[in-house]
Amino acid sequence: MLQVRYFANIRETLGLEHELVPLPPGATVAALILSLTARHGARWQQLAGVAKVLTAVNHEVVPHDTIIKDGDEVAFFPPVTGG
Repeated sequence: MLQVRYFANIRETLGLEHELVPLPPGATVAALILSLTARHGARWQQLAGVAKVLTAVNHEVVPHDTIIKDGDEVAFFPPVTGG
């Protein structure tokens, strides 16, 4: 199982802070995104279509072709800006 965490407007849109998600061995972040689209429908699809959503696996920002494994923590969050 993966621990999936949501931050900022993503958390607000989904109404979730975190959830456990099963994935097969060798799955990628992209496969997780597809699974979340099936699970959450239009709410997730709206978020996933935004190019500025960042993904971190075990606290490291990663591309969508990154392989994830059982026990990983995956977080989705908007980019942080400062001024």
